[in-house]
Order: sequence, then structure tokens, then C-alpha cells
Amino acid sequence: MSELSGIFALWIREVKIFTREKSRVFASILTPLMWLLLFGSGLGSAVAFEGVNYRTFIFPGILSMAAIFGSIFFGTYIIWDKRIDFLKEVMVAPISRTAIFLGKALGGTTDVLIQVAILLGIGGFFGISYSIFSVVISLLFLFILTIGMVSIGLAIGSMMESTEGFGFIVSLVILPLFFLSGALYPLDGLPEWLSIFTRLDPVTYAVDGLRGVILGLNQFDILFDLSVLIAFTVVMIGVGTFAFQRMKV
Repeated sequence: MSELSGIFALWIREVKIFTREKSRVFASILTPLMWLLLFGSGLGSAVAFEGVNYRTFIFPGILSMAAIFGSIFFGTYIIWDKRIDFLKEVMVAPISRTAIFLGKALGGTTDVLIQVAILLGIGGFFGISYSIFSVVISLLFLFILTIGMVSIGLAIGSMMESTEGFGFIVSLVILPLFFLSGALYPLDGLPEWLSIFTRLDPVTYAVDGLRGVILGLNQFDILFDLSVLIAFTVVMIGVGTFAFQRMKV
């Protein structure tokens, strides 16, 4: 078996598992929609930013939220694969652990992209207008963000033995990444100490890039946002690959 064949086999396995779990697909879309409808509409009745209503303003942030949560929690499947000895079966195949990591990462990325693509389409019912350019660039941002976050989830999952421990560690990672990203508020006018943390948060640049492409309300240059996000994702792929090399099954 070649490395590419192994990557493809693992990728298609993850996609098939995802598409067969209808409840998982439904839940992954329903949760962001609840945030958009309940939180966005609630505050949206009293708050507006940059000349747009609050629900519209946070829509790019909700897309990023769906990508973050779906991507990192994909790492739980590594724990289950270790429990049912699936990874042991894969390890005896003539492919490297790097190929195994890439196959799993691409599978998880595809799963999450299906979710966010559906949410992107639903945005049209909330008054979000798109061009072909904005859709393509938005999907590019989400694709890069998702790969980076899936890599984090897989790295954490490769080091954990229980889903409970995984959930605790992931919560410590997800919440700061999301709430410091500016997904729910504009970045200008923040206290200096908080601005430092938002600029250190890689998700900030995904949210800002999406907000710029979709709404034209970016704080930074979009190419700068994309460059930072790519650099972060490359580092996370390296971290995830290293974690898989050291993983015990």
C-alpha cells in the first residue's frame, strides 16, 4: 500500500462515518444556529456595530466557532480508535504514522467543512449577501483554520486515554481561542491588556478575515490575516505529526 493510498483510505473512512451519523450532522449545525438566533437576535435588538445589526456582525464569528468546536473535538475519535484497537490494525499497514495523521486530519477537515459550508449557505436566509469571490475566500479561510484546529484535536487525542480527560483539556483550549478572537465583539477600542491577548490568538485572524470578506469590516489586511493563519496551521500540522510519532496504542 502506498502512502497516498493509505491517506485516501483513512480520509474516506472518516467521511463515511460522518455522513452516516445523521444526528451528528444535525447537531453540528443546530448549535451554531442557536447561537446566531438566540444570542444574536437577543443582543441584536439593542446593539449594532459598524452600521450592521449584531446578528449579522457575529455571523463570521459563528462560522469560526463551528469550525473550532467541530475540529478540535474530532480528536475524541482517536481515543475511540485506540480503545477498539483500530489504530493497532492501521499501524501494521506499510504506511508511516505521518500518513496516518494526514489521513485522519483530512477526514476531520472534510467533515467540518461540510458543516460550515451548510452554515454559509444558511447565512443567505439571515440577510448575508455573497459574491463568488467572498464564498471562495471564506471557504479558504475556513479550510486553513479547520486543518489547524483538527491538528490540535488529534495531537491532544493522541496523548489522552479517556474522553473525560480529553474534554477537560480541550475546554481549556477552545474557550480562550473563541472568546478572545473577537467573534462576538469588535477588536477596536479594547483595553490594551486584552488587545495583546486577542492579537496572540490565531482564531482572531480567521474571524477578521471572514468578517472582511463577507462584511467588509476587517481590522487587519486580509492577506495578513491569511498569512498568520497559514503559519499557525503549518506549525500545528508539525505538532500533530510529532504527537502521532510518539503516540502509544
